[in-house]
This record gives sequence, C-alpha cells and structure tokens, in this order.
Amino acid sequence: MADKPEKFIDENGIRSDGRRANEIRDVKIEVGVLSRADGSCYLEFGKNKVMAAVYGPREVHPRHQQKSNRAIVRYKYNMASFSVEDRKRPGPDRRSIEVSKVSREALEDQIFTEYFPKSAIDVFVEVLQADAGTRTAALNAASVALADAGIPMRSLVSACAVGKVDDTLVLDLNKDEDNYGQADMPIAMTPDGKITLLQMDGHLTQEEFKQGLEMAQEGCRQVYEMQRKALMDYYSKKTEVLSTEVTAAEDVKGDAPEEPEDVTQVEVLEDTEDTKKIDDTNETGDTRETEGTKETGDTEETEDTVKAGDVEELEDSGEEVPDTGENADETDGQMDESEEEISNE
Repeated sequence: MADKPEKFIDENGIRSDGRRANEIRDVKIEVGVLSRADGSCYLEFGKNKVMAAVYGPREVHPRHQQKSNRAIVRYKYNMASFSVEDRKRPGPDRRSIEVSKVSREALEDQIFTEYFPKSAIDVFVEVLQADAGTRTAALNAASVALADAGIPMRSLVSACAVGKVDDTLVLDLNKDEDNYGQADMPIAMTPDGKITLLQMDGHLTQEEFKQGLEMAQEGCRQVYEMQRKALMDYYSKKTEVLSTEVTAAEDVKGDAPEEPEDVTQVEVLEDTEDTKKIDDTNETGDTRETEGTKETGDTEETEDTVKAGDVEELEDSGEEVPDTGENADETDGQMDESEEEISNE
C-alpha cells in the first residue's frame, strides 16, 4: 500500500490525479463483449476494469428457491486474486457477500420480476483490476448488461461515490482518497433521482450530506448518459450490419438469372416409384385379360368353324359322315335291317 500523500488537493483545487472536486474519472463502456452470455458489458472506470455477464430469465436451480409470482435476481460480485496489489485470497469473503447483497437490491427494484414467475436472472460481475469504487463500477456494468440481455427494466441504474478529503467534498474517489479520506459514500440512483443504494463510511455533517447527494446525483447523471450512449452506439451498428446483409442478399437474388416463361414445371409425383408400379400393374393386367379373352374366343370360333367345314366337305363328296350320339344309333339300326333282307333273299 502506498504512503499517505501530504495533500489531496492543492491550492488551485486540483486533486492528485489532475481532476477537480466535481469531476468523475474517465469512463469506457463496451456492450456485448461475451457471445455466450445473454447480455454482457466491459467497463473501465478510471483504473477499475470490470466485466459483467447476465444469464436468464432461466429455470431456477435448486427448485425450492422458486417464487410462484415473480423471478428471483441473483447477483455475484467477485474480485479476482490479481485485481489488487497484494494478492487476494480466491473465493468469496465477507466483503464480497455484502457487496453482492446490496447491489442485488439496488438492481432488483428496477427489474420487472413479475413478468417471469418461477425464473431466475443471474448477474455475474468480475473485477479484473481494482482502484477504488469497484461496487459502483460493478453496478454500472451490470445495469448495461441487463439492458443488453433484454431484461425489462423501469430504467437504468447509475452509480457514483462521493467522499471527503482535506475537509472538502470530492466526487468519485480514487484509490488514495478512498484509503485515507475522511468519508466515502457510494450512491446508486435512477435518472429520475430515485435512490436504490446509499452507504456511508466516515463522518459528514448534515450540510455536507445534502451537498454530497447533489454532487452524487450529477455524477450519476453523467454516468447514465455514457451508459445510454454506449447502448445506442452498439445497437445502431448492429442494425447497420443487419441492413447491409439484407441488402447484399437482395442484390444477389436480383442478379440471379430469371426463369423463362415458356418452361413448364413437371410435378415430381409423376415420376415416383409408386406411380410407376401402378402403371405397370395396370398395363400388365389389361394385357393379360386381353390375351386371355382373345385366346379363348379364337379357339372356340376356330373349332366351330373347322367342324362345320369338315361336315360340308364330306357331304359334298358323297362319303358317309360319321355321327355320334342319337344319329349314330339310327344308322346302326338301318344297317342291321338291310343285312336281314339280303339274307332272306
């Protein structure tokens, strides 16, 4: 830990990092940095570097934590072991549990949890580099990540800290001011001025407290404008990319050759195997019936014709025509009578 500086503010009202009392540190916000999260945000608040990810709404595990009329919000704040100068012991500690609790309450108030009964909305915040004011930086990143995930919210939540050093109120304390200052008061609020988080460590008079609230409100307003701008820039670029892709697809479709009007489309059903089988069956059955009919008819006609023709030829030639049945019996009788007459003579 660095030694305590002799003065935090010089004679010209300039702080040790070059800022004035009512100025906040530089802020950098990037939206949608994690592809596997429903919503994500990377934020730099001075030398603080924070990553936030949101998952949900999704099923609650374990199930006994479900709420039948609303969703539950779970917020996990964690500082990486390498985020501070002296290596931090990995895993949750009392401070992380306390920050997670108050941050969850600050965000949950602005989420329409009643829209998602029996669901969970999980917010994970990882501090990659710490330099005072990590809970306010984490809240700012988590609020943007929730908006990126499409979670219905009443408004964004913006956070900033105000403190007291050298008997002077200053906005957004840096590391030395946080460690050796006289007071530290982190505040989170909505754009309309509703306070969702207020904590204080140190001593302030009533006048100093009122003045500090006004300074914190101005700082939160500046942070809100940066959050809003980051979201608008991200989604405007995303919309431009989508519109460009759609235009390119339409151009490719327009350049494709058009089909000629005279071409007739043939239905696929005409060439299917089932249709071929039906056609073959019909053709085979018809052929067999025709052949059977022709063979039967031709045979009968031929036999009748042959019989009739043979009889006529035999009669014309004077030859006896052999007969069958009754005619044959009559012929035999006549032959017997003739033989008897000849014998009598």
